[in-house]
Amino acid sequence: MLVQRAAVGDRKAREELSRVLLPRVRNLVRSLVRAHSDVDDIIQEGMVAVLRGLHTYRGEGSLHSWVDRIVARATFAYLKRLRRQQKSGTGASEGPSICDATEQQIERRSAARLLEGLPEEQRHALVLHYVMGMHVREVAADLDVPFETVRSRLRLARAKLRRRIDGSRMDEYIS
Repeated sequence: MLVQRAAVGDRKAREELSRVLLPRVRNLVRSLVRAHSDVDDIIQEGMVAVLRGLHTYRGEGSLHSWVDRIVARATFAYLKRLRRQQKSGTGASEGPSICDATEQQIERRSAARLLEGLPEEQRHALVLHYVMGMHVREVAADLDVPFETVRSRLRLARAKLRRRIDGSRMDEYIS
């Protein structure tokens, strides 16, 4: 009902839907991009893409899955544009992000730090597959790479994460 009202332009419905979706969009973007100085711009572009595309949502699947896909595509498009700008010498730099110091935020930061150590391609595949729950074929289609490439990226990312986790546990025992 809320989605349908928002899709036909009901301003209050759009505002309410935005409030509901924003935390999810923010978490997804932050997991896809590291502590990037443009994270707020990427979040905004993702939300705009969702609101503009509401009329295309058919209600056949989960709204959250649909939103995740739209936001992931918007994020990847933004990153591509940024890479092109940086190649031409007009890009932005990365900077720190500010987070609340709650226990959940601390866990998220730890997970984000682990993800930051992964190459971008592996991180994107990992987030799309494990966080967003997309099948490997869907990830391959979204990233525009072969199926086996996604499987390889996932395998390499898991192995790297295991090594980092095992290494941090060893540091705890040594300290």
